[in-house]
Amino acid sequence: MATEIRPPRPDEMPAYYRALPFANGLPHWEPADAAWHGGPEPWPPPRTPATAAQLREWAETDIRRPEFHPVAAFADGACVGASATLSFDVTVPGGGTVAMAGVTATAVIATHRRRGHLRRMMQAMFDAALERGEPLAMLSASEGGIYGRYGFSPATYRTRWELDRHQAALLPAPPDPGMLELADAARAKEVWPKVHAAVRASRVGELSPLPGHWDKLSDEPNGADGPLRYLVHRDRHGEADGIAHYRLPWARTAADAGTLVVEALEAANPAAYRALWNVLLDFDLTRTVVAPGRPRDEPLRWMLTNPRAMRVTRQSDNLWARLLDAPRALTRRAYDTADALAFTLDDDRMCPANNGTWLLRTDGDSATCAATDRAPDLTLTVPALSSLYLGGMSAHDLAYAGRVTPHTDGAIRKLARLFRTDPEPHNSFGF
Repeated sequence: MATEIRPPRPDEMPAYYRALPFANGLPHWEPADAAWHGGPEPWPPPRTPATAAQLREWAETDIRRPEFHPVAAFADGACVGASATLSFDVTVPGGGTVAMAGVTATAVIATHRRRGHLRRMMQAMFDAALERGEPLAMLSASEGGIYGRYGFSPATYRTRWELDRHQAALLPAPPDPGMLELADAARAKEVWPKVHAAVRASRVGELSPLPGHWDKLSDEPNGADGPLRYLVHRDRHGEADGIAHYRLPWARTAADAGTLVVEALEAANPAAYRALWNVLLDFDLTRTVVAPGRPRDEPLRWMLTNPRAMRVTRQSDNLWARLLDAPRALTRRAYDTADALAFTLDDDRMCPANNGTWLLRTDGDSATCAATDRAPDLTLTVPALSSLYLGGMSAHDLAYAGRVTPHTDGAIRKLARLFRTDPEPHNSFGF
C-alpha cells in the first residue's frame, strides 16, 4: 500500500473533509459532560453529514485562508486521514505573544487506524510549524488518552458553574462610573474585537482571533432556545470596556426552566466585570445562572456575600500545549524572578532539536536559553515542560507524578518560582 502525507490539493478537499467527524456526522468528543457546554445534557447533538455543496463551499473558503494549513494521509490515492493547523498568536507571561500552531479537526477513518497515519500527520504539522516560525503547538483534546503520546499536555483549564439567583448577592462596592446598554448583534460585532484586544494584552493563554471570528453573532433565534442577547459596558468616557452575550433557553422540564446561560463575558477592568455580572445575576423571571467555559479562578466568587452559592458543576482541561522549539519558546516569555536553571530535556524523534541540557537564565522581562555542559538541576519530560510553559500548572505535582526529576536541592521550588503565574492562564475561545 502506497502512503503519502501531504497537504490536499483543492480538488481533494471534499474527500479531506469527509474524513473528519464534524463533516461526516460522527461523534467528535468523548462521552463526558463538557465544561464548554451550558446545557443540562452532556453535549449538543451530532451534526448531520455535510452535503456535497457544503463541502465545495468549505473548500472554496478554506483554500483562501492564509492561517489554515491542512494535511492529509493518502493510502493508494484515497484520503484516509485529515488534520490541520491554524496560525495563532498566544499571550504568554509578561504580556508578549508567541506564534502558535493550533492543531484542529483531526481524524483517521475507522478502516485505517493503528497504522501510524496520525503520528506521521503530526510530524508533518510540527515540521511545517517550525518552518513558519511557530515554536509552540496547542490543541483541544477530543479524547484525553490520544495526544500525550505526541508530547501534548494540559496547559489551561475551564469550568462550568451554576449559581442560584436568590443567593447571588454581591458585596458592597463603589458606584460604577460607567454605564450599561443592551445591544444587538451588529453592535456586539463592533465591540467584541475591542474588548478582546484589551483582555488579551494581559491574560496569559488568550488567543488572537482569526478573521471573521465574531461574524456568526446573530439576533435570530436558535431553534427553541431563542436568540442571543448582548450586554455592553462603557466607561465614563463612553468607550466599550466589557461585553457579554447570554441566552434564555427553552427547557423541557421544570427543573431546568428559568435558566440564564452566559455564553461569553469579557471585561477589561474590575468595574466593567462587576457591572456585567450584577445585571446577569439578577435577571427577571430566572432562578439559575449557568456559565460554561469560565476560568478556574473566577474573580466573581470573591465578590459574592456567599461564595458557596457558586458551584462548579463541570471542569475539564482546555488547551494542551506542546513545545516544538523549547529554547526559543522559553525566551519569548517573561519570568518574575532573576535566576538560572539548568535542565535536561528528553524529547522523542519528533522534535530532536529539544534534546539536551539547557541553561535558562532569567532577568525579569528577558531570558536566554542555550545548550550547556553544566550539570542539570533537574530533568523534565516534554509534556511536563509544555504544561508549565504558560504558568498554570504545579511543578510540585508534576514532580510527584514522576514527570520532573530533581537532581539538586531546591530545584523544584526554583522551577515553581520561575514558571508559575497569577492569575492562571485562560483562553476564552478554542478552535
